[in-house]
Amino acid sequence: MHLNKCKSDHGRRDSHLETRKDSLAARLRAGDCQAADELVDRYYEQIYLFMRRLGCGRGVSEDLTQECFLSAWQHIGQLKDDTALNSWLYRIAGNASRMYWRRRKGKTAVSLEDFEVSDGNQDNCDKVEYAERLGRLHKAVTKLSIKFRQAIVLHYMQNLSIGEAAEAAGVREGTFKSRLNRAIKTLRKQVISNDGEVL
Repeated sequence: MHLNKCKSDHGRRDSHLETRKDSLAARLRAGDCQAADELVDRYYEQIYLFMRRLGCGRGVSEDLTQECFLSAWQHIGQLKDDTALNSWLYRIAGNASRMYWRRRKGKTAVSLEDFEVSDGNQDNCDKVEYAERLGRLHKAVTKLSIKFRQAIVLHYMQNLSIGEAAEAAGVREGTFKSRLNRAIKTLRKQVISNDGEVL
């Protein structure tokens, strides 16, 4: 029985090593062009949406997304943990975005109005009120500093866990939580409906 368990554990370990060897990151490091195509196919949409949600226009978002993938290809050797590819890619994207906003200091982000959100079964009045609230929230997000905007987008719009988002932002979890809390407080102050209800 003990021997069978050892064989089973050994088999799992071999399988895990094989998976690691064949991982996308490992194939990228080996210079596999098909892996580069797979990377773009797998992550392009979410990185592009990340740029859009940070307030970049369509053309700029496309350019920054391409820049992000080029940088990932050139620096893949810096990725130490193959399982952290997603967070590492977001960190590259976040850096590209910060550099872009640093060059455009003093200019505001574009509106996020063209993002569609499913409206479920709301009647027309509810839809209008919902759209107005969403518009105010989007406008408030675009006014946040890039660090706060990035925290909101990574966690709430890109659906990364606190740990993943902190890693993507290149900060400790505690720092990220603090940044996220401050961003939420700022948004609460800015986004208040006419009747005084906090959104």
